[in-house]
Amino acid sequence: MKRKLTGTRIRDKRIERGMRQVDLAARVGISGTYLSLIERNRRNIGGTLLHNIARALGVEPAGLSEGAEGALLDRLRIAAEQLPDQKVDIARLEDFVGGFPGWAALVAEQFRRITFLEARVSELADRMTHDPQLASSLYQVISAVTSIRSAASILVGPEVLEGDWQARFQVNIHEDSIRLAESSKTLVKFLEEPGDHGGIMRSPQEEMHQFLEGRAHHIAELEGHTDAASVTRVLSAISGAISGAARELLVAWLERYRSDAAAMPLAAFQNAARDCRYDPTILAQRFQRNLGSVLRRLAALPSDAGHPPIGLAVCDGAGVLTYLKRTADFTLPNPGLACSLWPLFQVLGRPGLPMRAVVTPPGTSVSSFLCYAVAEPLGRPGFDQVPIPEATMLVLPDPHDTRLEARPVGTSCRVCPRAKCPARREPTINSSFLTTDS
Repeated sequence: MKRKLTGTRIRDKRIERGMRQVDLAARVGISGTYLSLIERNRRNIGGTLLHNIARALGVEPAGLSEGAEGALLDRLRIAAEQLPDQKVDIARLEDFVGGFPGWAALVAEQFRRITFLEARVSELADRMTHDPQLASSLYQVISAVTSIRSAASILVGPEVLEGDWQARFQVNIHEDSIRLAESSKTLVKFLEEPGDHGGIMRSPQEEMHQFLEGRAHHIAELEGHTDAASVTRVLSAISGAISGAARELLVAWLERYRSDAAAMPLAAFQNAARDCRYDPTILAQRFQRNLGSVLRRLAALPSDAGHPPIGLAVCDGAGVLTYLKRTADFTLPNPGLACSLWPLFQVLGRPGLPMRAVVTPPGTSVSSFLCYAVAEPLGRPGFDQVPIPEATMLVLPDPHDTRLEARPVGTSCRVCPRAKCPARREPTINSSFLTTDS
C-alpha cells in the first residue's frame, strides 16, 4: 500500500471537497504559495497550522499527519539531494518506504551516520589545525625526537669521541628522552577519549558548553532567584568538575543569564513568546530590552514546555564562537572555520542593524531555518573606548514565512557539498560529495 505524505493528503482532501488552493490558504491565514509548497511536500507542517488546515477541511489532524514515515521520507529526500549525480527517482520514494521499510530505515540511518562523521572530521581537522595546545605538544615531540636523533648519530659515527664528550651526549639523550616521554603523555592525554568527556580533550569554551548542554541551556536555579548569591549556588554544585578557565567563562555566562532572567521573568516571557510566535522584535519592545538579551532569553526557554527547538550562536568581533547551543539539526563547527554566509557573521559588518533571514543548510532533516541576528557592542560605549562588537544569532526551524527567499549556507568548507559557493575558502575533503548548487 502506498503511504502518502502530509502535503499529499492535504491536497487530496482539498480536491475531494472541491476547494481551491487559494481559498484553503485564506481560511488558515497563509499565502497560496506556502500552501503550494506544503502540498508538494516541500515544507514540514505540524502544530497549530496542521490543526487549522484539518479544521478547514473537516478532518481530524491525525488523518493528515504522516508520523514517523514522513520523517523517514524527509531524511531520504535530503540524502538524495546530497548526491544529485545518482539520479534517484524521487517520485518513487514513497513506494520504496512503503514496500521496503527496513531497507529505507537502514539507508536513512547510514546517511545520518555519514553526516555525523563528516561533522566530526571537520571538528577534529579544525582542532588539529588551530588548537595551540595540540600544536605545542606536537612541536615538543618533534623537537625531542630531532635532538635525540642528532646526538645518537654523533655517538654511532666513525669519529671516536673522548669520554667527557660521550658522557655529555649520553646525558643529552637521557634528558631528551624524558622530555619526549612527557610530551608524548601530554599528546596522548589530549587526543584520547575519556569517558567523562565523551570526546577529545576539551577547550575551556567546550567545557562550559558541555555543562550547559547537560542542563539543556536552561538554568532553573536562576529562574525566580536572581540575587547575586544564586550564581554561587549553581557553581557550588559543580566544584572541581571543570577547569579554572572554564569556570571563569561559566561565571560570566551565568551572570548574563541571571541579568536576563531578572529583566524578563520566565512565566511572563514564555507567554509573550508564544503570543508573538517568538518574534524577537516584539519581545524587545514589550520588555524594553536590547535584541541580544532577548535572543539569549529565547534560547534559554525550557525544552520540556512545548517550545520549538531553538538554537543560538554568539561570536566575538573576530568571528570566533564564544557560545553555541546546538539542536538536533543546527550546529556550527567549534572551534572556528564556520561558513561565513550565516547571518551571525554577516551582521558583524553592520553593527546595530538586525538581520532576519531564511537559510538552507545541507544535510539536515529540516528544509530551512529562520535566523534572527544582531551585532551589538559589549559594555557601555564611550568616546575614548574601542568598540568591541558581539554578534548573536537565534535559529528557529522550518519557517512558515515565505516572503523571505531562502539562501544557501554551509557548516564548514571542509565538508560542505556545495561546489559553486562564492564564500568557499578551501576544497572539501571529499570531492565526490560536491553538488552543483550555489
